Amino acid sequence: MTELTYKTAGVNIDAGNEAVRRIRGLARSTFTEGVLSDIGSFGGLFRLDTSRYREPVLVSSADGVGTKLKVAFMAGRHDSVGQDLVNHCVNDILVQGAEPLFFLDYLSTGRLEPSVAESVVGGMAAACRENGCALLGGETAEMPGFYADGEYDLAGFIVGSVDRSRLITGRTIAVGDVLVGVPSSGLHTNGYSLARRIVFDHLGLAVDAHVPELGRTVGDALLEPHRSYLSCVRPQLENTRIKGMAHITGGGITENLPRVLPHGTSAIVRTDAWEVPPLFRWLQESGKVPAEDMFRTFNMGIGLIIVTSPDNAEPLIGELAARGGRDAKVIGEIVSGEPPQVTYA
Repeated sequence: MTELTYKTAGVNIDAGNEAVRRIRGLARSTFTEGVLSDIGSFGGLFRLDTSRYREPVLVSSADGVGTKLKVAFMAGRHDSVGQDLVNHCVNDILVQGAEPLFFLDYLSTGRLEPSVAESVVGGMAAACRENGCALLGGETAEMPGFYADGEYDLAGFIVGSVDRSRLITGRTIAVGDVLVGVPSSGLHTNGYSLARRIVFDHLGLAVDAHVPELGRTVGDALLEPHRSYLSCVRPQLENTRIKGMAHITGGGITENLPRVLPHGTSAIVRTDAWEVPPLFRWLQESGKVPAEDMFRTFNMGIGLIIVTSPDNAEPLIGELAARGGRDAKVIGEIVSGEPPQVTYA
């Protein structure tokens, strides 16, 4: 009988060790003053600087990249999905006023390729550095027979902090307030099941096919990294201009904006207030997707919505533009209504 080992069962401990060796330096490059442990510990240690707060509140979120990973597999490009994961999580806690402290990841695959793991974590490390967030640790799991060859799954967990007095909850949103939309960088990390069905199944395009309407390849368009809004919004967290924020992810504006509206209010979104980017128009036309479904699936070019008073809208837009939030604009207003919902005009 052939001798059985963990390696013959499909788990290569040596490959795992090599992946950790490659990843360790990437993670260390993100460490901030609060990090008290090194990669390889059973748990990540982080010291919260309580002198910054009168009443510190920890804000956490967990998410994944979804089927955008399928496009990465097809293109053989693995660095941008790590950026997607971190930036998505950063935005999710930012809308409540929190700034990131540390991030943890989970990477699982059928057969571990150290170079692929290095590329994925390299993208996460780059995004963590840009957001001032420590990549504190994570888990890389080799699970033979669980994933198709060459595929993996990716998830992340973030923890941030905010003083309780500066939490952004949406409670002060009132009828007459306006909606400031900040542009997205593309599909971000949502709607890829529909996008892939249109592009690869319906149109039969290859990932490297050049699309004249987009001015680039399908892969380049679909793998555009999810944008982080922290750098342009952070200075506004110190004042009271922002009453509420919605990160436009799965469910589009239709499902995400009502999550921050108090009872008795609804929103009117004026779709002629901004130009929908070519990628969304091309997907809609190619797949003959109803407008209602487009706005409930994709961000349609608006990745973040900020609710503010009419008097504060223009100063806010100007300050966002000064810090990279160019082309932010008023796209609608708050009206009375119950339950909270979005109406398009």
